[in-house]
Amino acid sequence: MTTEIHKYQRKELQLKSLLEITQAINENQSEAILLNIFKFTCLVHLNIKALILYVAKEGAFENKISHGVKGNVPMLISADQVVDEKSTGELRLELEEEYSFEELETYLPVYHKDKMLAILFLRRKDQSLDLDLNFTQALTNILVVALENKRFARKQLEQEILNREVAIASQVQQMLFPAELPVDKEMKAKVTYLPHSMVGGDYYDLIRKSKDEVYFCVADVSGKGISAALLMSNFQAALRTLLRSDADLEMVVNQLNYTLYENTHGERFITFFLGHFNFKTRELTYVNAGHNPPLLCREETKKCESLHAGTTILGAFDELPFLEIGKRENLQKFSLHLYTDGLTEAMNPFEEEYGEERLEKFVDKHMIMDPDDFHRKFLKKIKEFSKDVPLRDDLTLLSLRFQ
Repeated sequence: MTTEIHKYQRKELQLKSLLEITQAINENQSEAILLNIFKFTCLVHLNIKALILYVAKEGAFENKISHGVKGNVPMLISADQVVDEKSTGELRLELEEEYSFEELETYLPVYHKDKMLAILFLRRKDQSLDLDLNFTQALTNILVVALENKRFARKQLEQEILNREVAIASQVQQMLFPAELPVDKEMKAKVTYLPHSMVGGDYYDLIRKSKDEVYFCVADVSGKGISAALLMSNFQAALRTLLRSDADLEMVVNQLNYTLYENTHGERFITFFLGHFNFKTRELTYVNAGHNPPLLCREETKKCESLHAGTTILGAFDELPFLEIGKRENLQKFSLHLYTDGLTEAMNPFEEEYGEERLEKFVDKHMIMDPDDFHRKFLKKIKEFSKDVPLRDDLTLLSLRFQ
């Protein structure tokens, strides 16, 4: 009769334990509260005096509950240190000598679809009474799955917030680019911009300062994502402010380098090409700051050349170690093709890069051509080359034809 009463009392306590933990889960209580309820449920309603609960977290098991244990136990156990001998049902921990679980008499691994989610170590309160290991394991499983669901929901929320931030950054970035590129009797411009992801690290701009002057540029920031986009937006704001002043190219580039270095302490850099053309004097001046050299094609001679003169990448040094202003005079009908390394580094299925040589050959073949037609043919060419291999970086091609 006494045994029957004891069984009844134990079932009653188990039911209380189950109700308390499930009620807390249904009320969407925090992780800390759920862990506390589980701990006190085990200590009050079940025959448990000491316990340690480790929960799986990114290739390791994290100590979430530790009660009634005087010895030294690790806060984190690497998944590599947990050896689960499924054939014998034995769990072996390969820990450093300073750690010990000798105070605890048994352990319960908690699985969900063959994945170990947690390990519960226990010591009984009353040695004359058995532990209901099946129930304790089931209760632990309910808790751990609830914690896993909370973690998943939190990650999902974080991902939604990140997606929203990326979408906003993408919108902001689109606003940085020129709304319209000029198409008139003096000059026609066309751009192809293919971002690697929603937020790219490339930047191009064209600023008609006066009837006789136009500035144009292309840039590529190191890194990707929101931080790269924000850095590029600051760079564009600084550039436009400087171009509104009477600063010459040397001052513009030195100031941009100083601002970038001050903001990033040399940890991020930008490759940059800035050109200036005067329609009246027919003179082109430019600075190439470690960027892919644009191609200048003169229609009267049917020859192309690369524009290398300039300096090193911006943002790597507090002061630029050298600076050369490039100059070309007496330019009549000519085209300029500015691009980023996403173009030349486009890959085909054989892991060959498109490269500068293929680009130069394409430009030579299509030298005297309307920019719209040039870009249409080029896009067809690059697609034939890559055969749907995804881009590894942002691709930008800005073509300017001066009549």
